[in-house]
Amino acid sequence: MFDLVSFIPRAVSQSIPLLFGSTGETITEKSGNLNLGIPGIMYVGAMSGVIGAFFYEQACKNSGSSLNTFIAILIPLVCSIIGSALMGLLYCFLTVTLRANQNVTGLAMTTFGVGFGNFFGGSLIKLTGSDVPSIALSATSACFSRTLPGAKSTGAFGKLILSYGFLAYAAIIIAFIAAYILKSTRVGLHLRAVGENPATADAAGINVTKYKYVSTIIGSMIAGLGGLYYVMDYTSGVWSNDGFGDRGWLAIALVIFTIWRPNISVFASILFGGLYILYLYIPTGTNLAIKEIYKMLPYIVTIIVLIIISIRNKKENQPPASLGLPYFREDR
Repeated sequence: MFDLVSFIPRAVSQSIPLLFGSTGETITEKSGNLNLGIPGIMYVGAMSGVIGAFFYEQACKNSGSSLNTFIAILIPLVCSIIGSALMGLLYCFLTVTLRANQNVTGLAMTTFGVGFGNFFGGSLIKLTGSDVPSIALSATSACFSRTLPGAKSTGAFGKLILSYGFLAYAAIIIAFIAAYILKSTRVGLHLRAVGENPATADAAGINVTKYKYVSTIIGSMIAGLGGLYYVMDYTSGVWSNDGFGDRGWLAIALVIFTIWRPNISVFASILFGGLYILYLYIPTGTNLAIKEIYKMLPYIVTIIVLIIISIRNKKENQPPASLGLPYFREDR
């Protein structure tokens, strides 16, 4: 029998990296920057946090002291944010300042980010002398995955609502804040203007370069937290090289699915998370072909939505008009 109470928490946990990634990419794309480096940024965000947590755990182990919960959360969090921000800064320097092709730059950054994670991941594994190709940061993970009070004592309600780490709730809050800023504030209006028509925005006195830099860096920082959540919460602090799968690409697909609205991505990411693990809950026997079809569901749904959006051709459902296009002020 399909266990909904068991399925929904796993779908939500699966959805949080997608929600962080899609929210960050939506903010980036609203400025006209198409950052296909989100998968790599999530890798860098995760590995930066792992490096910080690893050396803090080692320092506590060598000194014989116990982990301070606040510091155990703060160090990986700050490291992840800094690493992701540097990736966003690099992307902007290449595409905005040097005017490199955005698609090529994004794909190169994904390759770089995955290589960065695997290189330092392999190095840390060698430092531990582990017999298995992974790093276990269970003490730090316990701090990140700590649930809200009442998660176990309130039955189904606690399991469905209270049984997640603080980053899961942070992802939802950030998505709603981003949606409010984009739709209802002057900063959001300026950002949308830059994404729609940077020449007009520039003529109106809006600093196009500033908005592109700031939005892309902030978007990268948010996306990087998705990688940190995946390692520290979803996988219980275990890092394995190439362990992310295609979650970064799913986050980019989710931006299209939600028609560039972070508030919708809160619910859409749970749907994607559910579709991503649905094959684990539907009996397929030994028929591996059926299981692979179930794994395709998130991508099939995205393609269907993209077709529907293209057919309806509503302006509010379209991407920013200058998305992926470089801006040359001299051509104004």
